[in-house]
Amino acid sequence: MAVLPSLLNFKPLQHPLALQVLQSHESNMVKYPQQKQLEMRHLLLDHHVQEADSLKALVVIDTMQRFGIDHYFEHQITQCLKNQHSQPLLYNHNGDHHLYAVSLRFRLLRQQGFHVPSDVFNSFKGENMKFKNALSEDIRGLMSLHEASHLCIEDDEDILDEAFLFSTNFLTARLPHLDDSHASMVQNTLHYPHHKSLPRFMTNHYLKNHDLKTDWEKLLANLAIMDHNVMQRKYHEEILQVFEWCKGLGLSEELKLARNQPLKWYIWSMAMATDPCLSKQRIEITKPISLVYIVDDIFDIYGTIDELTLFTEAINRWEFPEIDKLPNYMRMCFKVIQETTHEISNVVYQEFGWNPIDYLKKAWTSLCNAFLTEAKWFASGHSPKADVYLKNGIISSGIPMVLTNLFFLLGYGESTGTTDIEGIISSVAAILRLLDDLGTAKDEEQEGKDGSYMEYYMKEQQGWSLSDGRQHVLDKVSQQWKLLNKHCLSSTTIPTSFKTACLNVARLVPMMYTYDDNHRLPVLEEHVKFMFSNIKEDLMW
Repeated sequence: MAVLPSLLNFKPLQHPLALQVLQSHESNMVKYPQQKQLEMRHLLLDHHVQEADSLKALVVIDTMQRFGIDHYFEHQITQCLKNQHSQPLLYNHNGDHHLYAVSLRFRLLRQQGFHVPSDVFNSFKGENMKFKNALSEDIRGLMSLHEASHLCIEDDEDILDEAFLFSTNFLTARLPHLDDSHASMVQNTLHYPHHKSLPRFMTNHYLKNHDLKTDWEKLLANLAIMDHNVMQRKYHEEILQVFEWCKGLGLSEELKLARNQPLKWYIWSMAMATDPCLSKQRIEITKPISLVYIVDDIFDIYGTIDELTLFTEAINRWEFPEIDKLPNYMRMCFKVIQETTHEISNVVYQEFGWNPIDYLKKAWTSLCNAFLTEAKWFASGHSPKADVYLKNGIISSGIPMVLTNLFFLLGYGESTGTTDIEGIISSVAAILRLLDDLGTAKDEEQEGKDGSYMEYYMKEQQGWSLSDGRQHVLDKVSQQWKLLNKHCLSSTTIPTSFKTACLNVARLVPMMYTYDDNHRLPVLEEHVKFMFSNIKEDLMW
């Protein structure tokens, strides 16, 4: 482990706007963002600015979010959007920025949990109740409309689905006629809409392609660079602790064919717990995440049905009455699961004064029971019904177990348990299971057996092509996103920070499961190299 610091050298993001600050001492990397925060807050709270140019306030908030620095201004953003929500639409229906402004306002208010009906877009439809073709010339407006369409929930009828198709078709058609800069912006909007992307991973692209015309934009860009560098150092410190923990397990020596990818496991934690002060939570939640991968490989690659049955019984009892009947790696894994679960329970107890051990045991029991069910299906050659497979696959995705741990690590659930969060967790898990099963590439060339929702569903249909099956899965993913949006955008008892964590997991899923022909994850690798500069390839996957 002593060599890891040299392999993960901290290298600040270089940018002309920040050079004068980066030349100062490390302490200033913390002080500088704090100074810039104070300089920006008047743009959001100044009532004169909001009344004179309400669109400008929205643009400022959008820029903060795209730079990934909105956490510095949570109170100001909430108050500003509350004021916006209480005001009628003031934008001129014939103005050049009308589609852009209405779409931006809709998206930002919905993201913040304010109710905004989707019929605000009816003014852009013609007598045939279709979006007007004249809008095709408004590239900025179409991009904003496309972004807004991703905030769709089931109650929106079809208008946002229509907006998605309309904006996608016209933006795609205009791509060949745009210059490189505008084409890049349009492609980024189509491939990485803000609501379904991780701001910390997208900051670099936005910095490179966004024309900083005003002083406030330069100020925010400078703060974003400083924030990136502060967080990059924090991430490096955390990942070193994760590497140390993983090495101490000794499981990689026992399980040569299993995945040993601590950086990849930590990326999940980094994505779901973005608040800078959640360092302990990021480190702790990486542990059950890593164990999901390891136990999954034990069920897929190593264990016999008899061994896996005994192992699952031990998890259910939370003890090993017949420990000598199992191979050493299973005994080691069971011990690590127990120790890690008790460790997390102790962290929660020390921080918040109560012990969630029973809930965490139940989460592990459900996960291993789901793994065993799948193992028995594959061993017997049984093909379950697609819906039965998906119901079990939601649990075997590991998402319910991991997010249950995170829920308690964030300090929630003392009086309500996990009942209130089951729906939102299920939607996130379904998105992961469906996209994982889509079969875009063989997962890391592993030899273990695995099922597929699409495979089982197509067996139940007649005359379906592979394209039909893929589209069905994508439609299911879209449906789950609508459910997830409803959980996140409605007034519920679910804490905002946990909603955000669930959204971030769903946002990361496509990056984690879009393999290329070389069994690599090129999009994720690009972003990880940005977050972890000078990292060695063999440490990544």
